[in-house]
Amino acid sequence: MKETTIPSIPRVEVVDALRGLAVMAIVIIHSLEHFIYPVYPDKMVQPDWLVALDSVVFNVIFSLIAGKGYSIFALLFGFTFYIQFKNQQNKGFDFRGRFIWRLLLLSVFATLNAAFFPGGDVLMLFVVTGLALVLVCKMSDKAILIIAAICFLQPIELFHFVSSRFNDSYTLPDLNIGGLYKIVQEGVKSGSWKTFLIENVTTGQKASLLWAIGGGRFVQTIGLFLLGFLLSRKNLFVNSQGNTQFWIKTLIVSSLLFGVLYPLKVEWYDNVDSAIIKRSIGTALDMWQKLAFTLVIVSSFITAYYHCSFKTKVAKLKVYGKMSLTNYVTQSIIGAFIFFPIGLHLSPYLGYAASLLVGIFIFMFQLYLNHLWFKRYKQGPLEKLWHKATWIGKA
Repeated sequence: MKETTIPSIPRVEVVDALRGLAVMAIVIIHSLEHFIYPVYPDKMVQPDWLVALDSVVFNVIFSLIAGKGYSIFALLFGFTFYIQFKNQQNKGFDFRGRFIWRLLLLSVFATLNAAFFPGGDVLMLFVVTGLALVLVCKMSDKAILIIAAICFLQPIELFHFVSSRFNDSYTLPDLNIGGLYKIVQEGVKSGSWKTFLIENVTTGQKASLLWAIGGGRFVQTIGLFLLGFLLSRKNLFVNSQGNTQFWIKTLIVSSLLFGVLYPLKVEWYDNVDSAIIKRSIGTALDMWQKLAFTLVIVSSFITAYYHCSFKTKVAKLKVYGKMSLTNYVTQSIIGAFIFFPIGLHLSPYLGYAASLLVGIFIFMFQLYLNHLWFKRYKQGPLEKLWHKATWIGKA
């Protein structure tokens, strides 16, 4: 009998470009935040025009991309899992055990990144929440969609809000996130490599995970993983007339939702005096408006990518996206050298506008190195290492 070879699902270029967009957004936001080291020039000694420019840069950049880069990254994490799961299923293998091993390997990269990033690392959050994909990957589309919707509703925050309405003495659990971050910041200020690295990978990681739980990101990440999994299962990232209609509808609906949710978020999160309202329903509204705008970005990007000259204009993002793990980790190393006392310690001299230029510089520098790398290799260094280690021991 003839042996039948089942082809693997082909790589989808727009996903690489989207992943590149996400990592670019992350480095820009992290640069404005001085990689979670909030030390900036004294406004009193700066000219008025620079103070005004910094304010505009802060408001525009944070409104447009804060929290969106991570959201796109998470969405595509679920997409990639489905591709890997389906390819192995077609070969008669169950990928779930290998994926758990892959998550353990990701924790190593997360620790490496966290060593240079005082805010804790989102990859460790992906390691923990990624287990949800193992649990649901054989469920029906409807079941997965329901679970994702429950996650997007922010049930923990809604529980806190409802509880506070029925009980005036109700208080939110104290996770001591501020205290933990204070310890991490002291480690950064110390200028000691030993203190810096130890506090980042221990206290910083703990603070990051607790912040994700308290800030709604934990359950939203699970929802994004599941949504990305479903979009991949339904083949919705591939160019077709039906898919174009889907993404246009998504763009319209998500735009309308964002238009409704954003002013509510401003009222109940940005301007509210009550801490319990801000950290319950306010947090939920903040995550909802970020989710809506993330879908605006994704749907408009995909539609433009397939149906106008936009594809050629963002072609370089595909290369950047193919090395997303390498770029993400090296961003933190470069940022630590530029902003922290262990390096050049430029934070006290760089406002938001100057920090934006630093972020663009890091992106362009990495993009240049990416192109040089791909002239000789097919995968980025960390991507290749992760792939090799994932399949170690498999004939």
